[in-house]
Amino acid sequence: MAALVFGPDRAARGSGRGTALVLGAGGVLGAAWMTGALACLAGRLPCPAGDADLIVGTSAGSVLAAALRCRVSLEEMLAWQRGQAAGIFTESAALAAQDGPLPPLPRWRLGSPPLAAAGLLMPHRVPPWVAASAWLPHGRGQHAALRSLIGALEQRHQQQRRQQQQQDPQQQAHQQAGGRGWAEGRTWIATVDYDTGQHVLFGQDGAPPAALPEAVVASCSIPGWYEPAVIGGRRYVDGGVRSTTSLSVLRGTDASDIYVLAPMASTETDLPLQPHLRMERRVRQVITRAVIRQARELAREGKRVTLLTPGPRDLAVMGINLMDPRRREGVLELSLRTTADALSELGTPAAQAA
Repeated sequence: MAALVFGPDRAARGSGRGTALVLGAGGVLGAAWMTGALACLAGRLPCPAGDADLIVGTSAGSVLAAALRCRVSLEEMLAWQRGQAAGIFTESAALAAQDGPLPPLPRWRLGSPPLAAAGLLMPHRVPPWVAASAWLPHGRGQHAALRSLIGALEQRHQQQRRQQQQQDPQQQAHQQAGGRGWAEGRTWIATVDYDTGQHVLFGQDGAPPAALPEAVVASCSIPGWYEPAVIGGRRYVDGGVRSTTSLSVLRGTDASDIYVLAPMASTETDLPLQPHLRMERRVRQVITRAVIRQARELAREGKRVTLLTPGPRDLAVMGINLMDPRRREGVLELSLRTTADALSELGTPAAQAA
């Protein structure tokens, strides 16, 4: 685990400013790593993670963002990652057990002809990596477990809110005045319109309407692996296609204290001997440079950005396939240790970045 801080010192920040939590893409193992990191980071946040003024979730991060907004406790999230699912998690755990580390055989047709054409005809409008996703075959994955999980969590949360309102009538007025749930525009789920390549943040003011399970499924629909999610007649895919963290969307917002968990970046690299891992590290370097550039842009606005990424020990346990559920518990347990170590060093000069 590695931790960097960009922007003004904590003592220089004013009071009453917004806190944002940015949860990045990273597949099954990225979600496990972020769960461990969240458990360690909780004590440093100015509020409970689920009460952050803004949560931005991309792909795997969208699952955790939805869970936090649905008032899933960190203890429940840890138990889920350890395979100790109970109660509301049981059905989705049974469905998830049917998923393997590799995708089902895709349909042998182009994923998005309109986006492929746009990439060729208007390369100045469509980033090359987004255009490349259009040429992948049409995925067959269904996300049945994920849809079941988010739907069940949202239903439980709604029931809990109704019970609280019945017990305390003032609670209803409080939630309406200052709620921080999915419907209040303070949870942004990052996706990509698969026909135009546009970055779409469901939950943001002005975004197309979507139910929370639909938005999360869309954000996690990896091209070539899963079917694109259809919402309002349009097709959407994994938000990580456009940006692994969507960190740049916080430019110009009132968020000033930003915590970023980026499983696909790594500010502390290693030099593995295996050729496939060396290639993976090069990809990580490209992603890391982009995340650091975005963090510095936010710092120039006066925002303070705390960036956490996997370190060499985490990467060794993750391996190259971030969708391999067999490594999930090992990644979680190591993240709990490496995050604690990294956070303990945050105040040192070596952990600061200009």
